[in-house]
Amino acid sequence: MSHRTKLIAALAAVPLIAGLAACASPAAGEGGDSANDVVKIGVVGAGDPQWAAFEAAAADEGITIEVVDFADYAQPNPATSEGELDLNQFQHIVYLADYNVSSGEDLTPIGSTAIYPLGLYSTKYDSVKDIPKGETVAVPNDASNQARALLVLQSAGLIELKSGGTIFSDLADIDESASKVKVTALEASLTPTSLPDVAAAVINNDFVEDAGLSFQDAIAQDDPSDPNALPYVNIFAARAEDKDDETYLKLVEIFQTDSDVQAALVEASGNTAVPVQTPVADLVDSLTKVESDTKAAKG
Repeated sequence: MSHRTKLIAALAAVPLIAGLAACASPAAGEGGDSANDVVKIGVVGAGDPQWAAFEAAAADEGITIEVVDFADYAQPNPATSEGELDLNQFQHIVYLADYNVSSGEDLTPIGSTAIYPLGLYSTKYDSVKDIPKGETVAVPNDASNQARALLVLQSAGLIELKSGGTIFSDLADIDESASKVKVTALEASLTPTSLPDVAAAVINNDFVEDAGLSFQDAIAQDDPSDPNALPYVNIFAARAEDKDDETYLKLVEIFQTDSDVQAALVEASGNTAVPVQTPVADLVDSLTKVESDTKAAKG
């Protein structure tokens, strides 16, 4: 979503009430001294350089943040819903929609960050055309990233999807008789480690460099500039009750406009990230539509 992407919002910072050490801070604007409060933000890949730059830029505005690292995508949303985090920033709209529909929660986007191309990597082949017929390719097993990965494989000519390809495509949508390769689904963080055993793997951006790969090593990828890519814009997500929190919105503004944060974000992506400042209303509209489509797809 993996698994990076940037965008919108702006307002003045407001104080937060200090919470218990093990819990998320209360919503900003409820009183207290924001300089003494900590906003907890869940991410996947806290070692990426934009987070240190973001902490420094927020501190310059009198806001203390704690970047909480998670090993995989399944954890930050429940932690946000349960109040262990104030915000998270690791996912695109499709992933959030699937979480909300599956869990009955109402997390909502409060700003965009960037959109990232999703790449296909191989340690055995230098190009897609070199992959022999009948080989196996790995994709992430979470619903949102799996569908996007299958679209990458179809665009690369490795598979054919019966539906033509949608944000809900899964392994059952693959027309095996018309496809060049077989596809297996793995937990997203495991796709890089599968490379010795498969012909290639679609790897979310959060795990590319940790696997010793470069973004330039991708032998195929999707097009982040496609207008249909809005559902894959990465976002800051908050609980619905906190969507207007002025401190949180100020943090989004800092992330989107601070030159050091933006430079670090692009650097961390291997110059592949496309920073965006999508209006929050557009993000919410996209989430609403994808949630509706997701409910229909799940029956």
